[in-house]
Amino acid sequence: MQGPGSSSVLSENLEWVISDHLVDYPYALGFMENRVEAIRQGQKRQAVWLLEHPPLYTAGTSAKPADLLDPERFPVYDAGRGGEYTYHGPGQRIAYVMLDLQQRGRDVRRFVTDLEDWMIGTLALFGVRGERRAGRIGIWVDRGGGREDKIAAIGVRVRHWITFHGVSLNIDPDLSHFSGIVPCGLRQYGVTSLWDLGLTPTVTEVDMALRDAFEARFLTDK
Repeated sequence: MQGPGSSSVLSENLEWVISDHLVDYPYALGFMENRVEAIRQGQKRQAVWLLEHPPLYTAGTSAKPADLLDPERFPVYDAGRGGEYTYHGPGQRIAYVMLDLQQRGRDVRRFVTDLEDWMIGTLALFGVRGERRAGRIGIWVDRGGGREDKIAAIGVRVRHWITFHGVSLNIDPDLSHFSGIVPCGLRQYGVTSLWDLGLTPTVTEVDMALRDAFEARFLTDK
């Protein structure tokens, strides 16, 4: 099931699922669980699902209770992925990536690097320089004057060598919503978005960039 308001596009061995409505988090978890098993059984193609959630916080397996600063603000869900607390909400494009790593050398570290490169490549299409930082998960933007803000988050899980969860890219979310948590456990850094940086792409334009950058990274000589 894709849920109402969703569409899909098939390539040779990959399905792009695109939801144009806010998707409840429990539904998304169920979708990914079912898809991972279907991929393992050879019943479904690998998939990338682009969507948005209503405002919520998720807790990864390393989340610290003290980093949930406002537990009553939005629903809080145990995500089951790696990482700490993160925020999801309207204006943030989520990309859940369900790939079979048995076709990619069973290399989880390489997969995470590919996700980082995917986000960096997507941002580059809008003229934004996204960067890695040692010891910090996600993709960062140098704002000058020693200020660095996070623009994309990464959190993954692997079962039977099938990946799920994935990445989130801030297009134009309400950045004040991040104040209810310590994002990814990093207190000294901020968050930003494409619109906060002065760019105003639509969700459709971001989806097109995500797909182009994904194909360049994952589907070329892989």
